[in-house]
Amino acid sequence: MSEGTMQRRAERDRGARRAKRLHRVLVGAAAVPVMLIAAGCSSDSGSNSGSSAAGKGADGGASASASVSAAPTVQAAAYKSLPESCGVLSAKTLKSLVPEASKSGKKGTSEAGTRGSCSWSSLDNNGVKGSQFRWLNVSLLRFESDTSRGTGEAQAQKYYQQQIQDAQSVAGAKGTKSQAVAGTGDVATLVRYDLKKKEGAFRQQTVVTRVENVVVTVDYNGAGLAGDKAPGADALAKLAEKAAKEVVTSVSAANGEGGSGAAPSTAPSKSASPSASTSKAPSKSPSKAPSKSASPSKSTAKTS
Repeated sequence: MSEGTMQRRAERDRGARRAKRLHRVLVGAAAVPVMLIAAGCSSDSGSNSGSSAAGKGADGGASASASVSAAPTVQAAAYKSLPESCGVLSAKTLKSLVPEASKSGKKGTSEAGTRGSCSWSSLDNNGVKGSQFRWLNVSLLRFESDTSRGTGEAQAQKYYQQQIQDAQSVAGAKGTKSQAVAGTGDVATLVRYDLKKKEGAFRQQTVVTRVENVVVTVDYNGAGLAGDKAPGADALAKLAEKAAKEVVTSVSAANGEGGSGAAPSTAPSKSASPSASTSKAPSKSPSKAPSKSASPSKSTAKTS
């Protein structure tokens, strides 16, 4: 082989080796961006997932917090119990209002801690000189706070106004008058009128008072029968007011309070929490009025 041929072959081999090296360099360079792109995609995906999860977590927490804060609440009722209806007046007070009545009284419709009533009838028979008749009825109704009906105090105030309206609209009543009564509960009203029946002319005094979430209604009337003169309306009114004040005192005492019968409107709540009062509300709603006493037209022993 000639020298020139050998030289050309050596040059071809060197060219082939340079081409192979260049090919490896280009392939390696091309692989680097692909790896970087893959790593970037993987990093973004993880970041987005984390952000999404964090966002969902934050939204979920906010929703839960909003749900808790939006739960309905109502202020607990101040008074949790009622005294025994036939024991709300002292023997001395009963003697002045219904002197010939039994001290035990006649218990009406009642529901422990929610409602109660008691009545007393007195007939002082003086023979041919006539007779003096007196009738007294005390009713109590306590309202519990409820998320659907509102606070016990608000319900009691509504019922208080209803009782006044009922007393003012008695059929056949003559000379109906209403006036505020001071020093008895949080608010009190006296409604008075004359009512003529076949037994005689009855002079009716109704005192309605609200103390916290309890409404007290005192019905008191008197009549002169068989020719005896009718009792004075003012004297009857004073006695009815005295009885109402004493009943309010009994209600306060039954709930751990003393006092003169005028419970302060700023008295603190006796319940630990609103939720507790709602869960312990009686199964029967106390929003219904207690049963009414017998009409005076039925007998001289039962009047309203």
